[in-house]
Amino acid sequence: MRRAMYLMGVLDDSDIGWLASHGTALRAPAGQILIREGQPLDSLFVVFEGQLRVTVGGKPIATLHAGEVVGEISLIDSRPPLATVTAMNNAHLLSVSKDLLKRKLDVDKKFAANFYRALAIFLADRLRTTTARLGYGSPTQDGEQDTGAELGDDLMETVSLGTRRFDELLRRVSR
Repeated sequence: MRRAMYLMGVLDDSDIGWLASHGTALRAPAGQILIREGQPLDSLFVVFEGQLRVTVGGKPIATLHAGEVVGEISLIDSRPPLATVTAMNNAHLLSVSKDLLKRKLDVDKKFAANFYRALAIFLADRLRTTTARLGYGSPTQDGEQDTGAELGDDLMETVSLGTRRFDELLRRVSR
């Protein structure tokens, strides 16, 4: 599941407008490092196009695609990232200043509640997926691990709305 869809589905249309007007469209050529392991991070990224490689200690651990949010953990805990994120090919992203976003979260309580709720949902999804990959969790009836791939109706609706809002954000930023 693309994490940005949770975020976009929980935020409202005026919040998407704020992101579009306060974020910066960024083109990252293949090989450009967006986030360095252990180095302070000053932005949150939403991937519009392209693929990003996530490495820890030089070892690849994940590939991120359009619709992913990157840098959210450092936004929450203000600690340097544990991974390096590099553009695998030409990527198109939205960069939102961490300081600007924090100020918005401090003054707009509705935006903050929605934003943090969305982060909680997709971080829970990531934890479930990671836990299942490590072999923990309860097996399903056919003996396979439950990866949490099935979404409840309300989350499905949120993701559907998020997809529409993601497309709108991309349209506004790409003008």
